[in-house]
Amino acid sequence: MSLLYINWDINPEIANILGIPLKYYGLLFLTGLVLCLNILKRIYKKENLSSQAHEALFSYALIGILVGARLGHCIFYDFDYYSQHPLEIFLPIQRGPDGAYHFTGFAGLASHGGGIGLVIMLLLYARKFSIPFMTVLDAIAIVLPLGGTFIRLANLMNSEIIGVPTNVPWAFVFRQVDDLPRHPAQLYEAISYAIIFLFIYFIYKKNIFKIGRGFYFGISILLIFIMRILIEFIKVDQVEFEHGMILNMGQILSIPFVLLGLFFIIKSMLEKEKMKTV
Repeated sequence: MSLLYINWDINPEIANILGIPLKYYGLLFLTGLVLCLNILKRIYKKENLSSQAHEALFSYALIGILVGARLGHCIFYDFDYYSQHPLEIFLPIQRGPDGAYHFTGFAGLASHGGGIGLVIMLLLYARKFSIPFMTVLDAIAIVLPLGGTFIRLANLMNSEIIGVPTNVPWAFVFRQVDDLPRHPAQLYEAISYAIIFLFIYFIYKKNIFKIGRGFYFGISILLIFIMRILIEFIKVDQVEFEHGMILNMGQILSIPFVLLGLFFIIKSMLEKEKMKTV
């Protein structure tokens, strides 16, 4: 029966150089980040923001996303382990049964933590370059779904964040996990985020909505985390404590982002209406 489905058996490692693995995850993560920065270059030019500020954005964004995503995973999903192994939070090593540390790479990044870390670094970035914070958030929010697309494709290459068993014709059999046909939940998210990016970038380029600051940030995180909540229903629980929960940790953490998105959309519309009456 498995011949009817998509047989997925990709080795996450592209190559291993002197014991250091080169993985699809890192390659796709950086590819997505670089592509987002190239699109942001056009946005910065349109918004009359300096090229110097754009050049500095890469380092701020990279630090915010990586540190936030790593801390998010360690705190929200595996606190019991990392509270006992703090050295492994920021070093790509893990202590083996023999008591020695081995290079493993970073096994665990949480998108919610990455979002929080990015916002914190963007706040510092906006102050450094004297740019209104909401202007920076709106610019980043336009490309944010595109970055999410590449991260979920990276998860697909790792055969992680898989879906529950199903018999749909497009089911994936993740051979590195088991022999069951499953929903390719990572691919669902990747496609959803790509569509969200195209939609938001289109309305930005065409200047369809005459709105106040914060609109693009609001609509971006609203749509991203609504899709995250919906797709989580067909995902396998990532950690044991989620078993039996009505909403898993990913869904619970997504709710504040949905509310925040609604807040900024409404705020931007009210701000625009207020400007009309002045």
